[in-house]
Amino acid sequence: MTYSIIRHSVAGVLFTGIILAYACVAIVTLIDFDKLSFVLSSLAVCLLVAIIFISLVFVLARKLKRYDIIDIAWGPTFIIVSVTSYIIAYDNISLSSLCLLVLGMVFVWGSLLAWHFGKRKIGSKNEDPRYVELRKNWKGREAVNMYFRVYIVQAILATIICIPVIHINLFDGSQWTVLAYIGIAVWLSGIICESIADKQLKEHLSSQKNRGKIMQSGLWQYSRHPNYFGEIVQWWGIGIIAAGVAPWWVGLVGPLTITYLILFVSGIPPTEKRFEGRFGWRSYREKTSALVPWPPKY
Repeated sequence: MTYSIIRHSVAGVLFTGIILAYACVAIVTLIDFDKLSFVLSSLAVCLLVAIIFISLVFVLARKLKRYDIIDIAWGPTFIIVSVTSYIIAYDNISLSSLCLLVLGMVFVWGSLLAWHFGKRKIGSKNEDPRYVELRKNWKGREAVNMYFRVYIVQAILATIICIPVIHINLFDGSQWTVLAYIGIAVWLSGIICESIADKQLKEHLSSQKNRGKIMQSGLWQYSRHPNYFGEIVQWWGIGIIAAGVAPWWVGLVGPLTITYLILFVSGIPPTEKRFEGRFGWRSYREKTSALVPWPPKY
């Protein structure tokens, strides 16, 4: 446990350092491109729209007494931020078909994610135990904690992860470069991987004979989290497309952020913690790759 905490802390410090360095270099670069005020104001508008949407979801969550519906809103938040940046850019520059394609990519991923979570939440009468556990560990007013420490944080993170999309729109991503085609191929492989993994998991969970059993077939035979792997790959695909738009490195903060979150914060760690002590979990963990699909160890 101590090692896990130290490892998480080190990863957090490194990630924070990377983001701060990125921000400093970005400001200098934007000054050179004479677009600092335009980009900052656009980011502010995107964040504001995300916060307004998330706040409406919070009001609904309070009414339903289920804070876990934020999971359903996670995907649509990305769609809203991406559409907002597209509208902002549309009034300032001539957007290309590539910009519209990237917007479509986010729409497909966000819609599938909302559908996936929506079916799970609607089919369950109980709130996700993760949110119940959070409330037990927090001091102060429950609603205030949940709003600022979960809902607003998710709005901020969604905006940060969407930076490659915002970058493509604001910097006129009209170039169908080699990187654009590579990025599209990478994104397609990611969305296919995540969709197949989610479908296989759904079929496993819906079968009564599999109740309480660890999913170890299909893609899950080669990775403990193929759905997360697909999600990461998708955003790296969009990041690669963004790398074809100068300055090339700006869009990398999005895939870096979601990779960090899945590996160290809200993805793999809490998911695997729920399986600790379950029959078959230890042997499955020892022989199966955590993220990248790889032949199991026998």
